[in-house]
This record gives sequence, structure tokens and C-alpha cells, in this order.
Amino acid sequence: MTTDIKKKLEEEIALIEYELKNELPKELKKAVALGDLSENAEYQSAKQRQEILNAKLGQLRKRLAGVAMINFDKIPKDRVSYGSTVIVYDVQKNTEVTYRLVSTEESNIKKGLISTTSPIGRGLLNKKEGDMAKANTPAGIKEFEILKLTTLHNQKKK
Repeated sequence: MTTDIKKKLEEEIALIEYELKNELPKELKKAVALGDLSENAEYQSAKQRQEILNAKLGQLRKRLAGVAMINFDKIPKDRVSYGSTVIVYDVQKNTEVTYRLVSTEESNIKKGLISTTSPIGRGLLNKKEGDMAKANTPAGIKEFEILKLTTLHNQKKK
């Protein structure tokens, strides 16, 4: 799971680095050739893009370092945490829903993949089978009963 995240982040970093080292210098060179930089929209735009890309590059590198630091031995074996698949009973909708807690990069609500940092993900974290969980979502407070929990450790064994 983390190897996929690392690969995705590394690919995104490579694209940004390529643009910063190859595309943007060309744009800046063209803009400088146009003359007066104080009123040069192309130059200002390229400089802004450069700042945005540098900021994003810093965030991606920080995230990559964080992913590399995930210690699977410290992930709980009996509570909802990263990598857990949880079948919950949605009290408001009177239905069962299956979620898998993943990183932000992997999240896809249509596939039931929710981030550990999302409102529902945070509400489910550290709960056990039989526990009630509350999540403060933009649509209001949602209540869930944890019906079944499969942790990352249980999934590896299969």
C-alpha cells in the first residue's frame, strides 16, 4: 500500500522538478526577452507559477518523508487505524457501509476508500467492534456502530 503512495508521490515530484528545471526557465527567458519586467504579464505569471510549484514540491517531499516513516508495527491490531476495513451501521441511513481507511492520496469515496484525516475517518479511528462512532461531517453529525473490523495486520495474513 505505501509503495503505491510513494510511487505516486515520486512521480508527481519528478513532474514538478522537470517543469521547474526545463519548462519554466524557457518561459522566463521568453518573458525577459519581451523587455520591461515590471509590466510584463508573462514574466509575472511564470514567476507566480514558479512559487506555486516550489511550495507544492515542498509539501510533496514532506508527505513522502511522512509516508516513509509509517511503522506498521505500531499500527493497532485491535482498533480501527490506517489500512483497516470497517463495516459500519449508519444510524441515520439505516444501512451497512464498508469503508477502508487510507491515506489522503489513496482516498476515493466512491470506492469506499476514506482518508484517516476525513471527518468520518477521524471518527472511526481507535474504535473497536461494537463501539459507536460519531463523525462531525459538513452534512451534520453522523453516527455509526462498528459491526466488523479487519485491521491491516489481518489483511496481510490472507
